[in-house]
Amino acid sequence: MDVNSIPDIFQSKIRIAIVSCLLTGEKSFKEIKEITSATDGNLSVHLSKLEESGYIEVHKDFFNKKPRTRYNLTSKGKTEFIDYINTLEDLLKMTKG
Repeated sequence: MDVNSIPDIFQSKIRIAIVSCLLTGEKSFKEIKEITSATDGNLSVHLSKLEESGYIEVHKDFFNKKPRTRYNLTSKGKTEFIDYINTLEDLLKMTKG
């Protein structure tokens, strides 16, 4: 991946934070909200964009008779995020050399 091919999905601080926190495993909406410090509405919009792009999976169910929403990173999301990080690392190496 070169700098010109970085997916638009990584042009948002909140989306980068969401994907980063999901690298360690499944998170609930509440957990992601706490990690990103985003508002409910803003977080919902960014989660929807990530889901539509195939970067995350959404699981909705009930736990103790309460609705629960959980999020996981897809293999596409993980692969492209790692490629994005590697591209940034390569750019930093070039500036040092």
